[in-house]
Amino acid sequence: MYNELFSQRLTELRQQKGVSARDMSLSLGQNPGYINNIENKNNLPSMTVFFYICEYLDITPQEFFDFEVHMPNEMNILIENSKKLNKDDFSHISAIVKSLAHKK
Repeated sequence: MYNELFSQRLTELRQQKGVSARDMSLSLGQNPGYINNIENKNNLPSMTVFFYICEYLDITPQEFFDFEVHMPNEMNILIENSKKLNKDDFSHISAIVKSLAHKK
């Protein structure tokens, strides 16, 4: 079960970054099929490589396993920019987000 969740999440985040499994493998200093083997549930990374994967994806390990947040990088950007808003603007943005979330 965890193997499948891990591989699905890795695939999702890698595709969001717009890189191939081969390019990511090589960027991590691994053989060309390394990420592909993980995504096909044939292997799991060591803890050290998992941390490199998170660093490569610009996310924390916690964000990797937060399956409810499908776009952690974009979420972080939204949060950081929200911190710069005044109270009224933040209220407007919050109302828009709430409205969009209820449409699903």
